[in-house]
Amino acid sequence: MQTNKLHSTIKKQSLPERKICTYKPNIWKYDHLLTLTSEYSEEKYKVEAEKLKEEVSCTFSNSTISPLDLLELIDSIDKLGLSCYFEVETKEALEKIIMSVKTKSSAKEEDLYATALCFRLLREHGHHASQDMLKDFFDGKGKLKVSDVKTLLEVLEGSYLSMEGENLLDDTRLFTTKNLKSLVSKSDYTFTNKDYTLSFPLAWRVKWYDVRKHICAQELECNNTNPMLLKLAKLNFNIIQATHQKDLKHVLRWWRNLSIVEDLSFTRDRIVESFFCAVGVAPEPRHGSMRKWLTKVIELVLIIDDVYDIYGSLAQVQQFTRAIEKWDPNEVEGLPECMQICFRSLHDTVEEISVEIQQQKGGLSALPYLKQVWVNFCKALLLEATWYHKGHMPTLEEYLDNGWISSSGPLLSLHVIFGLSNKITTETHDLYEDCHEIIYHTSVVIRLCNDQGTSAAELERGDVASSILCYMQQENVSEDVAREHIESIILDSWKKINYHFNTVSTSHRKLVKHVVNEARMAHVMYQFGDGFGVQDVETRDQVFFNLVHPIT
Repeated sequence: MQTNKLHSTIKKQSLPERKICTYKPNIWKYDHLLTLTSEYSEEKYKVEAEKLKEEVSCTFSNSTISPLDLLELIDSIDKLGLSCYFEVETKEALEKIIMSVKTKSSAKEEDLYATALCFRLLREHGHHASQDMLKDFFDGKGKLKVSDVKTLLEVLEGSYLSMEGENLLDDTRLFTTKNLKSLVSKSDYTFTNKDYTLSFPLAWRVKWYDVRKHICAQELECNNTNPMLLKLAKLNFNIIQATHQKDLKHVLRWWRNLSIVEDLSFTRDRIVESFFCAVGVAPEPRHGSMRKWLTKVIELVLIIDDVYDIYGSLAQVQQFTRAIEKWDPNEVEGLPECMQICFRSLHDTVEEISVEIQQQKGGLSALPYLKQVWVNFCKALLLEATWYHKGHMPTLEEYLDNGWISSSGPLLSLHVIFGLSNKITTETHDLYEDCHEIIYHTSVVIRLCNDQGTSAAELERGDVASSILCYMQQENVSEDVAREHIESIILDSWKKINYHFNTVSTSHRKLVKHVVNEARMAHVMYQFGDGFGVQDVETRDQVFFNLVHPIT
């Protein structure tokens, strides 16, 4: 049904018509959110967390703990959002158990599981782990049983950390997916989070937004969970949530003071969702300033995108783009008042962010760099608007050559790198340039996830064709075939992200991982549809779950 609808819409798009705004009004009651308070912002809870950390640390030095128990402890620490407490212990433990797990030749199921878990953890923590660690799973004495669900799931998760050319991991992913789907189809066979895991691997998920789910899961498995670890996880979640609530109230006050919503009926009032994204990119408490800057940028991206996609005529957005290039408020004179308001809001906010970065970090002015990424973003939007107004349907390659920039990935990445650097120097911008491949492939993932979640609604509004439509028309295939092709590009992009991330110096990985989190956040926002356009389903629940309600 939907495929036929998409095909018919392509035919109707031969002549551009006035676009229709179909976004729903904002659902959030800002007055209520501004009253959020948490007792966990008090210092005594941080002191309690440090005491619990010392108790859990003793587990690492327990002489009776097995390599598998140690691996599972590290995995639990990661999944419960406690990695920052145990960085040294985790590094030392992984270095000790690498050989003991890699050299085992036993065919016991628990040894296969331990090897699969070790492979994933080594790759996640930046250690070398050859795909050959898994070769015995399918050949020889250690052959993996198709009924061994626990190991199948672990092998599948590890396979998503593959890089280009790792054919064994590709085969592993296909094998495990096929067998797990077969088990799922059997009505008498169930296992936890099966559908979630198969469609949305750990490597593509925002870890912080899984923490509460893992806490709930481990509470149900009380016999297998260190009670002190679980207590620390709950406390840590509430402490960090309290910090996020303070940041949220800051950006809500900024948004209210900007006072532009009433004048921009065509655009999206999505400051809460923008903050939700910023938290997913960098949830650590110490990154509060960057979260605030990034929230403002994401909301402005939505507004400017709507100016080009929905409101402006071709001549108007051309003039708007010239104003951005010249960075001159005088250049928007003659445009509709709402477009002038958009320009002034963008201009003033970028200038303010630049001043705040300068005050907090020192060094070079960030303004020239911030302006340039906004220019690049608006030029990309202008090209898409030109395609639309001239009735041009680009090829998929042509679309992506521009779409990775219009995704806002490069724009967001510069703010992430500048926002998390200690000082703004020429080396800061050099790092941005050196990360070009990671930023490019991250941006491709953002673009394609966005297209997968928003294509149907964008067609109703009459927006420029998405990657799905481009490929459908280019290859004369159905929507289902096109979506499968887009999914394959996303998978390949992640392989490239994995490879290039491993080439980043160890000293820069902690920063660059937040750039990669942009791609993960795109999966979160668009997995079930348009997470920005439609607030009142999964996005709303995620906000309540992670930002509003503490764990009791």
